[in-house]
Amino acid sequence: MGKLALAAKITHVPSMYLSELDGPGKGQRQAAIDGHVEIGRRCRELGVDTIVVFDTHWLVNAGYHINCAPHFAGVYTSNELPHFISNMGYEYDGNPKLGELLAAAANRHGVATMAHPATTLPLEYGTLVPMRYMNGDRHFKVVSVSALCTVHYLSDSARLGWAFRRAIEDEYDGTVAVLASGSLSHRFAQNGTADEYRNKMFSPFLEHLDHEVIRMWQKAEWLDFCDMLPEYAAKGHGEGFMHDTAMLLGALGWRNYDRGVEVVTPFFPSSGTGQINAVFPVSPMPRQLDGVGMPSAPALAGGRL
Repeated sequence: MGKLALAAKITHVPSMYLSELDGPGKGQRQAAIDGHVEIGRRCRELGVDTIVVFDTHWLVNAGYHINCAPHFAGVYTSNELPHFISNMGYEYDGNPKLGELLAAAANRHGVATMAHPATTLPLEYGTLVPMRYMNGDRHFKVVSVSALCTVHYLSDSARLGWAFRRAIEDEYDGTVAVLASGSLSHRFAQNGTADEYRNKMFSPFLEHLDHEVIRMWQKAEWLDFCDMLPEYAAKGHGEGFMHDTAMLLGALGWRNYDRGVEVVTPFFPSSGTGQINAVFPVSPMPRQLDGVGMPSAPALAGGRL
């Protein structure tokens, strides 16, 4: 019935917003903004009606949650970095029907998930920043999924992504894009050194690690990457423990995924962290969960992961 038309791993660094404003950061993140605009353009070209964002700034301590209110509007200031994102207005339309389909599918496949179609929950900036550049005209409906998951297995997040794909293709009458909104390595600069690290990685180790991961993605080395994801998330200080990446790969077939990524915005450092915009071409995947090669939960535990 429905179609997953586009999948991507994207940055949401708040310095993108600063890049619009007069000041020392003006224009510094134009390449990242242009990458978001390009992904939005492709979504339009593909007939996407709803963008589902796996948001690593939405922290949850129990269950998986889907913000699928019919409408979102407000003025946002980041509680983490109020000097980066302050008083940013937003307005988007949601998709309650799709959110409820996604939650029901995840629950059927053993991942405890709740949809929130009637809620005052605001959107977090892992959703708001990309929507600012991809969806400023409210062309797309928006569904946001919690991906800063503190007591969750990465394997459950991968299973969640797989269930979402099944719900989209088997039950939804429309076309969807999914975005994993989070960084590569995510070790912020130590307090007091932020200006020094504004365009610099925290360490050479993390920079080399990120570049090796990008090479693996481009070469479609998914068996190896899926095996190393828990350790990469731990040693790379993964944003949201990299649950967004597990969700994305689950929606693409996990170990059975067979495509190399297309880098839209090349790797760049930001405040010590590694960032990218990359499109993961969508290909067919097994229709049965036992054909996806997904390990049991303890195999992807990685401590709290």
